[in-house]
Amino acid sequence: MFTKEVVGTANALVGGWGNLGGGVTQLVMGSVLFPLFKLGMSAEKAWRTVCIVPAVVGMLTGFIILKISDDAPKGNYKEMKKNGTMPEVSAAASFRSGAMNFNTWLLFVQYACCFGVELTMNNAAASYFKSTFELTTESAAAIASIFGWMNLFARGVGGFVSDKANARMGMRGRLWWQTICLIIEGIMVLIFANTTSLGLAIFIMVIFSSFVQAAEGSSYGIVPYVNPPVTGSIAGIVGAGGNTGAVGFGLGFRQLETKQAFVLMGSCIIASGFLSLFVCIKGHAGLVTGQDSEEAIAAWKKMGGAAPQTLVVPEKDAEAAEEVEDESPDEEFLKASGLSK
Repeated sequence: MFTKEVVGTANALVGGWGNLGGGVTQLVMGSVLFPLFKLGMSAEKAWRTVCIVPAVVGMLTGFIILKISDDAPKGNYKEMKKNGTMPEVSAAASFRSGAMNFNTWLLFVQYACCFGVELTMNNAAASYFKSTFELTTESAAAIASIFGWMNLFARGVGGFVSDKANARMGMRGRLWWQTICLIIEGIMVLIFANTTSLGLAIFIMVIFSSFVQAAEGSSYGIVPYVNPPVTGSIAGIVGAGGNTGAVGFGLGFRQLETKQAFVLMGSCIIASGFLSLFVCIKGHAGLVTGQDSEEAIAAWKKMGGAAPQTLVVPEKDAEAAEEVEDESPDEEFLKASGLSK
C-alpha cells in the first residue's frame, strides 16, 4: 500500500503497534475490565463475559475499515475490475509464484529468528525472571512486559533505518541493516542467558528486545521488493515464519534447560543473519551478488542517493527494458513474475 521509499517505516509501525496491542489488551482485560465484571458475577463467568469486549471492538474495527478504506493504492477491487485496471491473477498462481521464490524462504527463516523469538520471550521471560532471580509472579510479569513495550518504537525504528539505508545504498543497505540487527540480537540472547545480576539482565533484555523488533521491521522493508505482483503471498509466508519459529524455540524451552535453550536460540539467530548473503532480488544488488537495474538506480538517485559507479546494466537488459516501455506496469510486473497468460 506504500511507496517503496517508506514501506519499511510504514510496515514496521503497523506491525509494531499490532504487537503492542496484544500487551495492551492483556493489561486492560486483566487489570481493568475483569475486576469490574467480577463485581457482579463469579470469577469464571466474568472471565468469559469480558471476552465479549475485544470481540466487539474487533468487529467494529473491521466494519470501519471496510467502509472508509481503499482496497489498494489504485482504488477498490470492484471498481478496478470494472474499469479493466486490475489484472486477473488467481490466488493459487500468486501463492505458487511467491512460494517458489528462494528469497521468500530465506526471509521466512530470518523472521522466525526475530518475531518467533519475540513470541517465545512473551511466554518464557516471566518464568525465567521468577526462577532465576527468585521474584514474585507479579514482579516477574511486570519486568517481562518490558519486552513487549519496546514495540512502541523499536520495530518502527528498524523499518525507518532500513528505509534510510535503502536511500543511501539501495537493497544492499537494507540487507546490511537486516544482518546487523539479527547478529546483535543473537549476541544479546547469549549475554542475557549468562547474566546473574537482575539489573543487568533487565538492561540487556531492553537492548535484546529493541534489536528483535528492529529486525522484524527490517524484514518487512525487504518483503515488498521480492516479487511486487505477489507481495501478499510472500508477506503471508514470511509472517508464518514467525509463528513457526515460536513453535520451534518453544519446544526447545520445553525439552532443554533454560540456559541451554537460550544458547540454542541465540546461535540460530546469529546463523540466520548470515543468510542475507544469499538473498538475491532481481534488479537489486545483494550483499555479494547481483547488480542494480537502471530502474533501481533511477529510484535511488531520486531519493538522493549516489549510484555506485561499478553498477552497469548489460545491453541485453537495456534492450529488454525498451521492449516493455509501452506496456502498463501491471503487465510488466506479471511478465517479470511469470504470471502473464
